[in-house]
Amino acid sequence: MAAAQGRLSDGAGGMDDAKEGDGNAGRADQVPLPFRAAVDALRAARLRPQVEIEQVPPPQRLAPYAHALEATVVDGEQDLADGRLVLLHDPAGHDAWRGTFRLVTLVRAELEPEMAADPLLPEVCWSWLTGALQARGLTYGEPSGTVTRAGSHYFGGLSARPPASQIEIRASWTPRESPGGAPDTGAHLAAWCDLLAQVAGLPPAGPGDASVVTLPQRRGPQSR
Repeated sequence: MAAAQGRLSDGAGGMDDAKEGDGNAGRADQVPLPFRAAVDALRAARLRPQVEIEQVPPPQRLAPYAHALEATVVDGEQDLADGRLVLLHDPAGHDAWRGTFRLVTLVRAELEPEMAADPLLPEVCWSWLTGALQARGLTYGEPSGTVTRAGSHYFGGLSARPPASQIEIRASWTPRESPGGAPDTGAHLAAWCDLLAQVAGLPPAGPGDASVVTLPQRRGPQSR
């Protein structure tokens, strides 16, 4: 499954084909300390080895500062789920966020036909997101999002393919900031990876699971 593509809106609405760039690395010395701390916490997060994650160019114009990650849940040669997580920061605050930080995500995976037919699937998938955050003891505000399921049937030259179903979760929430001004983004990333693993059908990782690994170090935070 290809990694999530496109632009995430800060209201977890659509993901379109807006242009993305690397940000203005020349402004690195002007990056606010809370944003630097939030990005450092993402880098220090310990993640399940089945989740392959990398830094990608963040979307532009959503906030003065942004940092983006893409992840794929892998089992052998098979991609089970993928997604994107974007950290936004506006030092002046944002009325809709009710804070200075916002996390925006897209998660998607293929579904078994019997699961796709479950009428409660959207509610269950949304509960996986909120449950992942709560299980990590995280506080957050202003959650919003959509859960979409889609089915594909193939005809003509593609008629040999079996019908396929996909679930897609788009969401955003405001992570609560610590007294130092930065949220615990490492824990939010771990919760997001828990969501990815659950959508992919992996068993939960136990507390203190030695199989978790640290996110590889990559280039620094970017500003637009």
